Amino acid sequence: MATYSDWLLVSDIDGTLNNKKRKLPSNNKKAITNFVNAGGHFTLCSGRNLKSLEKHYLNLGISTPAIYMNGAGIYDFKTKSHIYFKPITHHGESIIFDVLKKHKTAQLTVFDATTVYRYKHTCLYGLVVSLLDNIDRKLCKTREELPTGRWGKATIFASKRVCRDIERLLKDEVNSKYVDCFYTSPYSIEIVCAGVNKGSAVKYLAEYLSIDSGKVAAIGDYFNDEAMLRSVAHPVCCGQAPEEIKALCEYITCHCNDGAVNDFINYINKTYL
Repeated sequence: MATYSDWLLVSDIDGTLNNKKRKLPSNNKKAITNFVNAGGHFTLCSGRNLKSLEKHYLNLGISTPAIYMNGAGIYDFKTKSHIYFKPITHHGESIIFDVLKKHKTAQLTVFDATTVYRYKHTCLYGLVVSLLDNIDRKLCKTREELPTGRWGKATIFASKRVCRDIERLLKDEVNSKYVDCFYTSPYSIEIVCAGVNKGSAVKYLAEYLSIDSGKVAAIGDYFNDEAMLRSVAHPVCCGQAPEEIKALCEYITCHCNDGAVNDFINYINKTYL
């Protein structure tokens, strides 16, 4: 029989670990504590930057390295060091600005490991994100004020019509060699370096921890979790996930408001441990 130490469980944060009010259900924390105390590896895999993810990670009392900015980075909080970080390239940055020139109403927010950068004063999306998560933020009025070479991810906020065209532009034959993108809501598209996603990061982490691929399970709730769910042997999603995400999974938990991660861990325990 497999032991807990053979397993790696990975969870998204927003709409998965936390409820829709961005709070941690008590049954989730209890289930995680029990799993980790039994020797299991549990960690987080989020679109948040490292600064935003940190408080959620530390609150769980876990020690397995965490994945942030949708797979752009993996961080070991025990040693306070990066295991992996792959930012958007300089060419990728230029592609994003070319898209903005065609869609002047679109709002750009840039994330590095610790800070949110709002591009121009009209970017309300970045302001809301930074206030909600209490992240360091900076308003950049010109392109030159933005950092370069350390964009873990960028988010474009726009109308549905504009988002569809931006997605088309970013996924064309040329641009897709440098950047990748996916929806995080009907009005927002996140952009990362080509080859970066939650799935590739989870695979990297499992190999780093010497965990057999057949004993990796993950839970998510939306399209930015798709690559992660496709990459693991045991994909699970929350009850409120879109039907396309549910179709990828071997088990569907309760709604995140009711403790989806608790349900997820109980499922793994009963089925495999």
